[in-house]
Amino acid sequence: MAWNEPGDKNNDPWKNRGGRDQGPPDLDDVFKNLFGKLGKMGGGGDGGSGKKLGGIGAAFLIGLLAIIYFVSGFYTIREAESGVVLRFGEYNSLVEPGLRWKPTFVDSVIPVDVQSIRYQSSSGSMLTEDENVVSVQMEVQYRVVDPYRWTFAVTSPEMSLSQALDSAIRYVVGHSTMDDVLTDGREMTRQRVWEELEGILEPYNIGVAIVDMNFKDARPPEQVKDAFDDAIAAQEDEQRFIREAEAYAREIEPRARGQVNRMNEEAQAYKERVTLEAQGEVARFEELLPQYEKAPEVTRQRIYLETMEQVFSNTSKIMVDSGDGGNNIMYLPLDKILENKGAETKSSLERMRNTLEGLQNNVTNSTNTSRNSTVSGSGLRGDSNRGGR
Repeated sequence: MAWNEPGDKNNDPWKNRGGRDQGPPDLDDVFKNLFGKLGKMGGGGDGGSGKKLGGIGAAFLIGLLAIIYFVSGFYTIREAESGVVLRFGEYNSLVEPGLRWKPTFVDSVIPVDVQSIRYQSSSGSMLTEDENVVSVQMEVQYRVVDPYRWTFAVTSPEMSLSQALDSAIRYVVGHSTMDDVLTDGREMTRQRVWEELEGILEPYNIGVAIVDMNFKDARPPEQVKDAFDDAIAAQEDEQRFIREAEAYAREIEPRARGQVNRMNEEAQAYKERVTLEAQGEVARFEELLPQYEKAPEVTRQRIYLETMEQVFSNTSKIMVDSGDGGNNIMYLPLDKILENKGAETKSSLERMRNTLEGLQNNVTNSTNTSRNSTVSGSGLRGDSNRGGR
């Protein structure tokens, strides 16, 4: 027999199992039993007392429900969050972090993190301006600055931001060459994507601020990856050689400037030395000129001897006899003699030079005496002539 046949109330599998009613309780029965027990509190069958106790129980239940309602209205907004309060589903206000209370079933609060840095990435294969395909991956870092706009400006702010990032990347890559995206134009591409993303988000005003834009990866298709790797390596080598050349230039330039300064100083010193020597020679010849005018032959011989002495003092000297007495050539190695008898030869040369100077002085004195006598005779004749007249 089926358990649900009419007239058989004991075959219900949810009741009377094991001789007891084990089915789910009926809410109406539960409340009837509860109020009945509250009405019978205090015992006795007095109807007035039962009604009084029933009123006390209802008041107690209402107070309990009020306490539960009040306690359930407390909530906490964390330090990094800001709460958006909705009253009957409509925006009402913003609340700061801390312990707050709201009327349950009237207000609802949506906490929004306004301090943490959030991330949104985008990647894909894109066509460049020079009709090449590149795979680009970028990541934007942003922070919520207006909880109300973030919550109600658009339906899904995360999805809107992701779509705006995709559009910005594809626009910038589509207006750039492949070399700019893959090599030396990465920083400019990153900056242009940042500016383009801000321009796209501005009309929507979703309450976010872009903190940074990261260019995580950009690579060519796998078919030409090796060739582009070689090109990038060549460009890196070029930059390295340029830096090495600049370092060498910075190293060699001060040294060259020092050499230039040294050469200038040496040239200036040489100029001054030659000028002074020339001035000294001029002064010496100016001093010799009166003596030469007085005794030309003696002065010429003295200058010749002094010059020969200066020349022979710095060279090896050999004297050769060119007489006609025979076929043999006689020579005198003066350098060897000077090595063996340096002191004696030097003294002899000193004596010879002193003798020559003495002769020169005698000749000079004789010349001066003759000139003075001539002058005196001229004076005497002049006096005689004056006396005759």
